[in-house]
Amino acid sequence: MKQRRNFIKQTGMLATGLAVAPSLAFCSDTKAKVKPIGIQLYTLREELKGGVSAVIQKIAEAGYTELETFGYNEGKYFGQTVSEFKKLLDDHGLYSPSGHYMPMDFLKPEGTVEDFKSLIEVGKTMNHEHIIIPWLPPEMRTKEVFVPLAEKMNRAGELCKSAGMKLAYHNHDFEFESIDGKTIMDMLIQNTETDLVDFEMDIYWVVRAGHDPVKMFTDYPGRFTYWHVKDMHKADNTKNTEIGSGTINFKEIFANGELSGIKHYIVEQENFDMDPYQSIKQSFDYVQNDLM
Repeated sequence: MKQRRNFIKQTGMLATGLAVAPSLAFCSDTKAKVKPIGIQLYTLREELKGGVSAVIQKIAEAGYTELETFGYNEGKYFGQTVSEFKKLLDDHGLYSPSGHYMPMDFLKPEGTVEDFKSLIEVGKTMNHEHIIIPWLPPEMRTKEVFVPLAEKMNRAGELCKSAGMKLAYHNHDFEFESIDGKTIMDMLIQNTETDLVDFEMDIYWVVRAGHDPVKMFTDYPGRFTYWHVKDMHKADNTKNTEIGSGTINFKEIFANGELSGIKHYIVEQENFDMDPYQSIKQSFDYVQNDLM
């Protein structure tokens, strides 16, 4: 939903409040909804090699109040237990509405929802709203996998729902390949239950695949509750750039947020032409000042 520019901007006070109560905040004067801005931690994967605490601090200093996780492995995030990592985010006023997880045993054709259950406890500890499947390896991008995967996602969605969460799926460009006259994306959306499975639209990958995000909102209203707000470089469409500096018409996309069902805006960038921390601040400022 496009927000009027005179709405209250995100401040340190808002960040603290959202960490305690991560639902939408309200302007006391206009009662207008103010949506926080998040970042996918994968954006700073190289910087994480120098230590997670410093990266989290820099994210908070840039103005972000939400963080989408990645990197959970063998019970830990970057050497920290789930509880330790959650406290680190809390200490910096960051709420994590969602996380990217790769439940490989579950995703395999022979996998079951039993292979997925361990992530439920992780999500509950992190206070996630959504557990997100971020990617499928090339060997799994077949009709034999995608057709049963949709039903498995429904069953995993039931587990999430019973724990107060929801399942979601994040796209790249391969989901727009056609199999028997339908795209993989169409098959997943049409064969998953609306009350059990949402989708996180990676806007960059949709555009790079030659598709229109707004048309997808129209075709599947309310299904895209998360966006990866990621821009396309003007000189090289295989690269990203800071939001508002590339070729994607984000103003039109944000104007159709209600149709999408958007709940969380997650900035992501996978490569940089400037200092990464300067980059994430520039993107935050553009989203906050020009799009919200």
